[in-house]
Amino acid sequence: MVPLAGAAVQAAVPVHRQQSMILVPKATPGVRIVRDMLTYGYDDAPVGHPEIVYENVRVPAENILLGEGRGFEIAQGRLGPGRIHHCMRLIGCAQRALELMCQRAVSRTAFGKPLADQGSVREDIAHSFCEIAQARLLTLQAADRMDREGNKIARDLIAAAKIVVPSMAARVIDRAIQIHGAAGVSQDTFLARAYVYARFIRIGDGPDQVHLAALGKEVIKRGGVMTGRVSVSW
Repeated sequence: MVPLAGAAVQAAVPVHRQQSMILVPKATPGVRIVRDMLTYGYDDAPVGHPEIVYENVRVPAENILLGEGRGFEIAQGRLGPGRIHHCMRLIGCAQRALELMCQRAVSRTAFGKPLADQGSVREDIAHSFCEIAQARLLTLQAADRMDREGNKIARDLIAAAKIVVPSMAARVIDRAIQIHGAAGVSQDTFLARAYVYARFIRIGDGPDQVHLAALGKEVIKRGGVMTGRVSVSW
């Protein structure tokens, strides 16, 4: 099945009710999968994102999911938790990259001493540790708010985590690549592929600029005050 979102502009209907989500069986006449897409040269088939062409495709009206005009509702219901899941995975990637950095720093010698004794390497590791800890707490706070008060109330923290975490992970992974040298961009470590993931998620599930604009508008509207309750039970 191929889920498809479509829009039908109706002046009397609110914008967020003008989209529907439809299931289209892959074998339906007119559905043509052109190619599997690569990301920075990596192929994620069979679970990646192909280029699909729909040519005069027709399916029964009962293939509409949840009801006509509820496509945006379906998408938003998935996107909040989905963004947090990406943040959780990226924090894990960053933590793994930090651990590899530490291992490399004590095992590799340059200029007559271990990398671990080089000031700039220590700084990179310290910055990475701090940034991971900050991102982890922000993501935990967002997830806690979602559990306690729902996705809508937590949308500011979800957006904040989605802004912060992918960029943090990309920075940490980039430092790990630099410390590993040529090995960091090869298939010998997970770093190259993890960097692609971190960079892609700055676009996936909403680009940084959209989240920044929406969050900035919301924060200005309420004068910088955070909504919801702050849990101290962690």
